Amino acid sequence: MTGYQIFWPLLAHVALVYGLYALLGMRRAKMIRAGKIAKSDYCENRDEPAESLVVKNCLANQFELPVLFYACCILLYITEADNVVAGGLAWVFVALRYAHAAFHVTSNDLRYRSPIFAAGYIVLAAMWVWLAVWMAAS
Repeated sequence: MTGYQIFWPLLAHVALVYGLYALLGMRRAKMIRAGKIAKSDYCENRDEPAESLVVKNCLANQFELPVLFYACCILLYITEADNVVAGGLAWVFVALRYAHAAFHVTSNDLRYRSPIFAAGYIVLAAMWVWLAVWMAAS
């Protein structure tokens, strides 16, 4: 890879986060209009309706494992280990995050979510191993 290609998957994940924020806002507005919750109840956010709670939880999940993804992408770039292997792994990780989020905010079925999360976990671990091997070989 050359230039900034390693950052395109990172930006694609940022787009997912912004999309989830938009979805959360839409679902919360729908719950307020339906009278399921008062707008003021979101100040403390203790009784979030299930329809928006799944999105809120999915959004929180985007700031857990993906934080390691961001750090790895930056380190891959700095060490010049951002080649086709690293880029491919980064895109696979982001695709898995999109799939995980899709299941999370729709069916929320752990039969599908858990294996997708595990696959992303493994792909991200492979990115870190790639970085370590690259630095050891340099």
